Amino acid sequence: MFLFVRLMDLSGFSPVSHSDIRGVELKKITIIGLGLLGGSIAMALKERKNTEAEIVGYSRRPETVNRAKERGIIDTSAANLEGAVKVADMVIITTPVLAIEEVLKTVSRHLPSGCIVTDTGSTKVKVMEWANEYLQSNVSFIGGHPMAGKETSGLDGADAALFNNCVYCLTPAPNATEESTQRIVGMVETIGAKPMFIEAKEHDKLVAGISHLPMLISSAFVSATTGHSDWPDMSRIAAGGYRDMSRLASGSPEMNKDIFVTNSAEIIRWLDLYIEELNKYRQLLGDRGERLKDVLEYAREAREKWLKENNR
Repeated sequence: MFLFVRLMDLSGFSPVSHSDIRGVELKKITIIGLGLLGGSIAMALKERKNTEAEIVGYSRRPETVNRAKERGIIDTSAANLEGAVKVADMVIITTPVLAIEEVLKTVSRHLPSGCIVTDTGSTKVKVMEWANEYLQSNVSFIGGHPMAGKETSGLDGADAALFNNCVYCLTPAPNATEESTQRIVGMVETIGAKPMFIEAKEHDKLVAGISHLPMLISSAFVSATTGHSDWPDMSRIAAGGYRDMSRLASGSPEMNKDIFVTNSAEIIRWLDLYIEELNKYRQLLGDRGERLKDVLEYAREAREKWLKENNR
């Protein structure tokens, strides 16, 4: 299933079927970063047995690599970035966003000609700029962002089913070959996700509202409540509503900080809109009429419509 977002010129791309892509031989897939996403991608590729490629894992933490090998999540490991990519057919970078720049800079001279490089960063404008700056022309870069995750981070949270039926955003660089794009589409479909092509700026604008803003709000909500003098008593009666609203605050601080830094302008734009909406609700709290009920009814219906239309 292919999804397309307006504004992206895909005139040179010819979608191929999932079965056509499976036949493409990949001898070595390197995953840089073995946290939630990197570990889940490796597990999904191995569990579905749609590739005979060797899965090579790299992490700056040796203990993480050892756990990944012990659990059979990866086949082999590399001691450094250069060794991890030197004979790779595909490189998947799953580090925090700001770390992607250093990874691209470090591996650029060691990537084989024809290698395919992708990432899982939650922002795309800066990542695409870094790829253009550091990677050589004989390498194809296709930016990626799976719209999936958990409130828990790290390898211990990795799950082969994490990407099932999720939208996986793809942003091919201008020089990315059609064959390379097809291979990334094959990888995405193999792990159970649905590819969606989208421009970097459009991506960052949209996810700022539906992904980045909720993370910020959740963290601010937890800070406001736990920092209050009443929190010891509040904590004993907090239940499902508090748990649901605070869930995203349990995400990786490093990952989230990098997201906020690299997409601050779009997040601020959405934050201003949210504050404006909160002020409307605040004014209605003292209203005994129907206006408060009306805005609550609108929100309920809008959410139900989204759930129904997207089979949530």
